[in-house]
Amino acid sequence: MKRVDDFRLKFGDKEYVPIMIGGMGVDISTTELALEAARLGGIGHISDAMVEDVSDRKFDTTFVKDKTRLYKHNINNMDKSEVQFDLGRLAEAQRRHVGDTMQRKQGPGLIFVNCMEKLTMNGPKETLRTRLNAALDAGIDGITLSAGLHFGSFALMADHPRFREAKLGIIVSSVRALQIFLRKNQKLDRLPDYVIVEGPLAGGHLGFGPEDWKDYDLHTITREVLDYLKGENLDVPVIAAGGVFTGSDAVSFLEMGAAGVQVATRFTVTKECGLPDEVKQEYFKATEEDVIVNGISPTGYPMRMLQQTPAIGSGIRPGCESYGYLLDATGNCAYINSYNREVTANGGSDKGIKVMDKTCLCTHMRNFNCWTCGHYTYRLKDTSFKKPDGSYQLLTAEHVFKDYQFSTDNSIALPEKEF
Repeated sequence: MKRVDDFRLKFGDKEYVPIMIGGMGVDISTTELALEAARLGGIGHISDAMVEDVSDRKFDTTFVKDKTRLYKHNINNMDKSEVQFDLGRLAEAQRRHVGDTMQRKQGPGLIFVNCMEKLTMNGPKETLRTRLNAALDAGIDGITLSAGLHFGSFALMADHPRFREAKLGIIVSSVRALQIFLRKNQKLDRLPDYVIVEGPLAGGHLGFGPEDWKDYDLHTITREVLDYLKGENLDVPVIAAGGVFTGSDAVSFLEMGAAGVQVATRFTVTKECGLPDEVKQEYFKATEEDVIVNGISPTGYPMRMLQQTPAIGSGIRPGCESYGYLLDATGNCAYINSYNREVTANGGSDKGIKVMDKTCLCTHMRNFNCWTCGHYTYRLKDTSFKKPDGSYQLLTAEHVFKDYQFSTDNSIALPEKEF
């Protein structure tokens, strides 16, 4: 029986272990997690979601504090159109985060950054251009374009000297999305270096409709993308993602022709993951019924999370003066509209209000209070040991990575007991 280690992901004449760790924000996929993937010969992601806040935590910069001070006068104003990011400082934060990661990289693998198109930041094109080019400046091995269709994103990097050197990939959930992307970018004469096909069992935002995600499965979508690329004589590696919980799951995609798999859920309970330890225990304890898909994200995409997440029903005041990552080109956010509706219904007071239909994604992700997760999160308890106090032993990224790499028969290797 084959193992993941019997396959290799090829970029040109270079080969890698075909395991890619997904880029979970905000700093859930930490530098340390990505470094482990690269050290072990695979591919790790960091995320640039809320990169100024990530920089403040890592390097004691003051990007968020300074932005808050600049727009303090606007905190009680529900019109957020004047709240803008300083593009120079945004680029500085991105270069710090990416540059520090790349300077510390060891081993034969690669490190990519996940860039979400839906982080519109009250200036969609300008802020995305800044983030993409700053990541290239800082020497990132590759960029994965996520959370959006990214039809114009390649063009935003086309003048950068590393545009054809760095690996550039896109996430799609249908062959049609890939077809449109390729058609829109034909004039650039620059194919994506890889395509991540993300199915309906993935964590966080899903590239499907509010209900129709249930009508799809990853094997079918992956086969459709592989067949399309083959029919067009396009040699683009395909990475399967979403619900790949064991090494045997991964092998099933590799045998059908995928070049690799992207995995994330099992790494949420590793020591290197950026989630607080108490939140990791919530993931361990989750039941199948706890894992839900809802529409509370202001992005408009359905999102999978734990139903006990504190973000659901919170009536927190919008924190756009500090964060504002979901503000669209006109300074609007679906959460602001829902918040204002509840305040109005409460006689103009925000005391004790609950906003059930949307959430302040920026603030709650920043505080690790939006517990997004993959479909198989409820199986995490089977990957470790329950300690006498009722908590579960955290894993190491190396242990999980190697379990994917070498396991067979859908088995999951338990760690060495630490108690």
